[in-house]
Amino acid sequence: MAGPSALSVYALRLGPGEDLLSSLVTFVEKKKLKAPFIITCVGSVAKATLRLANATASNTNEIIHLSERLEIVSLVGTLNKEAHLHVCLADKDGKTIGGHAVGNLEVFTTAELIIGEASNLQFTREMDERTGFPELIISSPSKQA
Repeated sequence: MAGPSALSVYALRLGPGEDLLSSLVTFVEKKKLKAPFIITCVGSVAKATLRLANATASNTNEIIHLSERLEIVSLVGTLNKEAHLHVCLADKDGKTIGGHAVGNLEVFTTAELIIGEASNLQFTREMDERTGFPELIISSPSKQA
Protein backbone atom coordinates (compact mmCIF):
# COMPACT_ATOMS: atom_id res chain seq x y z
CA MET A 1 0.00 0.00 0.00
CA ALA A 2 1.20 3.50 -0.81
CA GLY A 3 -0.21 6.99 -0.86
CA PRO A 4 -1.86 9.38 -0.56
CA SER A 5 -1.16 10.84 -3.96
CA ALA A 6 -2.18 13.86 -5.98
CA LEU A 7 -4.51 13.15 -8.90
CA SER A 8 -4.14 14.18 -12.52
CA VAL A 9 -7.09 13.69 -14.84
CA TYR A 10 -7.09 13.16 -18.61
CA ALA A 11 -9.96 12.86 -21.09
CA LEU A 12 -9.80 10.78 -24.26
CA ARG A 13 -12.37 10.06 -26.96
CA LEU A 14 -11.94 7.14 -29.35
CA GLY A 15 -13.91 6.83 -32.58
CA PRO A 16 -15.37 4.04 -34.70
CA GLY A 17 -12.99 1.20 -35.53
CA GLU A 18 -10.32 2.12 -32.98
CA ASP A 19 -9.08 -0.60 -30.61
CA LEU A 20 -9.80 0.51 -27.06
CA LEU A 21 -7.09 -1.48 -25.28
CA SER A 22 -4.18 -0.70 -27.62
CA SER A 23 -5.27 2.96 -27.83
CA LEU A 24 -5.16 3.22 -24.03
CA VAL A 25 -1.70 1.61 -23.85
CA THR A 26 -0.44 4.03 -26.53
CA PHE A 27 -1.97 7.00 -24.67
CA VAL A 28 -0.27 5.97 -21.42
CA GLU A 29 3.08 5.52 -23.15
CA LYS A 30 2.90 8.88 -24.97
CA LYS A 31 1.96 10.73 -21.77
CA LYS A 32 4.57 8.73 -19.76
CA LEU A 33 2.01 7.98 -17.06
CA LYS A 34 3.39 5.95 -14.13
CA ALA A 35 0.23 5.06 -12.16
CA PRO A 36 -2.75 5.39 -14.53
CA PHE A 37 -6.22 3.95 -14.05
CA ILE A 38 -9.69 4.21 -15.56
CA ILE A 39 -12.05 6.58 -13.76
CA THR A 40 -14.97 6.07 -16.12
CA CYS A 41 -15.86 5.09 -19.66
CA VAL A 42 -19.03 5.18 -21.73
CA GLY A 43 -19.51 4.13 -25.30
CA SER A 44 -19.99 1.04 -27.40
CA VAL A 45 -18.00 -1.73 -29.08
CA ALA A 46 -18.61 -3.90 -32.13
CA LYS A 47 -16.22 -6.64 -30.97
CA ALA A 48 -14.70 -7.80 -27.70
CA THR A 49 -12.51 -10.63 -26.45
CA LEU A 50 -12.96 -11.46 -22.77
CA ARG A 51 -11.57 -14.00 -20.33
CA LEU A 52 -14.30 -15.13 -17.99
CA ALA A 53 -13.98 -15.62 -14.22
CA ASN A 54 -12.43 -18.51 -12.32
CA ALA A 55 -9.10 -18.56 -14.16
CA THR A 56 -5.97 -20.05 -12.63
CA ALA A 57 -2.38 -19.98 -13.90
CA SER A 58 -2.70 -23.51 -15.27
CA ASN A 59 -6.24 -23.04 -16.59
CA THR A 60 -6.79 -19.57 -18.02
CA ASN A 61 -10.46 -20.51 -18.36
CA GLU A 62 -12.85 -19.67 -21.11
CA ILE A 63 -12.03 -16.96 -23.63
CA ILE A 64 -15.04 -15.62 -25.52
CA HIS A 65 -15.09 -13.61 -28.74
CA LEU A 66 -18.07 -11.33 -29.14
CA SER A 67 -18.99 -9.79 -32.46
CA GLU A 68 -22.09 -7.65 -31.99
CA ARG A 69 -22.98 -4.10 -30.99
CA LEU A 70 -22.58 -3.80 -27.23
CA GLU A 71 -22.83 -0.87 -24.82
CA ILE A 72 -19.94 -0.35 -22.40
CA VAL A 73 -21.67 -0.30 -19.01
CA SER A 74 -18.46 -0.35 -17.01
CA LEU A 75 -14.71 -0.35 -17.60
CA VAL A 76 -12.35 -0.45 -14.62
CA GLY A 77 -8.72 -1.23 -13.97
CA THR A 78 -5.11 -0.15 -14.04
CA LEU A 79 -3.25 0.87 -17.18
CA ASN A 80 0.41 0.18 -16.61
CA LYS A 81 2.31 -1.56 -19.44
CA GLU A 82 0.46 -4.82 -18.71
CA ALA A 83 -2.99 -3.23 -18.40
CA HIS A 84 -5.47 -5.05 -16.17
CA LEU A 85 -8.97 -4.08 -17.25
CA HIS A 86 -12.38 -5.58 -16.58
CA VAL A 87 -15.33 -4.64 -18.73
CA CYS A 88 -19.08 -5.12 -18.48
CA LEU A 89 -21.03 -4.99 -21.75
CA ALA A 90 -24.77 -4.94 -22.45
CA ASP A 91 -26.43 -6.35 -25.57
CA LYS A 92 -29.52 -5.06 -27.44
CA ASP A 93 -31.78 -6.69 -24.84
CA GLY A 94 -29.89 -5.24 -21.89
CA LYS A 95 -28.31 -8.56 -20.91
CA THR A 96 -24.80 -8.11 -19.57
CA ILE A 97 -21.58 -10.04 -19.74
CA GLY A 98 -18.31 -9.09 -18.16
CA GLY A 99 -14.77 -10.28 -17.75
CA HIS A 100 -11.09 -9.55 -18.14
CA ALA A 101 -10.52 -7.47 -21.30
CA VAL A 102 -8.09 -9.58 -23.31
CA GLY A 103 -8.23 -7.41 -26.42
CA ASN A 104 -10.06 -6.76 -29.65
CA LEU A 105 -12.32 -4.13 -28.07
CA GLU A 106 -13.26 -2.40 -31.32
CA VAL A 107 -15.12 0.87 -30.80
CA PHE A 108 -18.51 0.95 -32.53
CA THR A 109 -19.65 4.58 -32.18
CA THR A 110 -17.53 6.17 -29.46
CA ALA A 111 -15.58 5.48 -26.29
CA GLU A 112 -15.41 8.46 -23.93
CA LEU A 113 -12.79 7.85 -21.28
CA ILE A 114 -11.69 9.70 -18.17
CA ILE A 115 -8.27 8.49 -17.06
CA GLY A 116 -6.67 9.26 -13.72
CA GLU A 117 -3.06 9.14 -12.64
CA ALA A 118 -1.87 8.93 -9.07
CA SER A 119 0.98 11.42 -9.51
CA ASN A 120 3.17 10.23 -6.61
CA LEU A 121 2.86 6.50 -7.31
CA GLN A 122 4.12 3.98 -9.83
CA PHE A 123 2.33 0.81 -10.97
CA THR A 124 4.27 -2.21 -12.19
CA ARG A 125 3.52 -5.93 -12.31
CA GLU A 126 5.45 -8.91 -10.99
CA MET A 127 4.68 -12.60 -11.10
CA ASP A 128 2.97 -13.69 -7.89
CA GLU A 129 3.73 -17.33 -7.05
CA ARG A 130 0.52 -17.52 -5.01
CA THR A 131 -1.76 -16.68 -7.96
CA GLY A 132 0.39 -17.61 -10.95
CA PHE A 133 -0.34 -14.22 -12.54
CA PRO A 134 1.59 -10.96 -12.81
CA GLU A 135 0.03 -8.88 -10.04
CA LEU A 136 0.06 -5.16 -9.28
CA ILE A 137 3.04 -3.69 -7.42
CA ILE A 138 2.46 -0.18 -6.05
CA SER A 139 5.46 1.95 -5.24
CA SER A 140 6.33 5.54 -4.42
CA PRO A 141 9.31 6.35 -6.62
CA SER A 142 11.89 8.62 -5.04
CA LYS A 143 12.03 12.08 -6.54
CA GLN A 144 15.22 12.95 -8.38
CA ALA A 145 16.78 16.34 -7.82
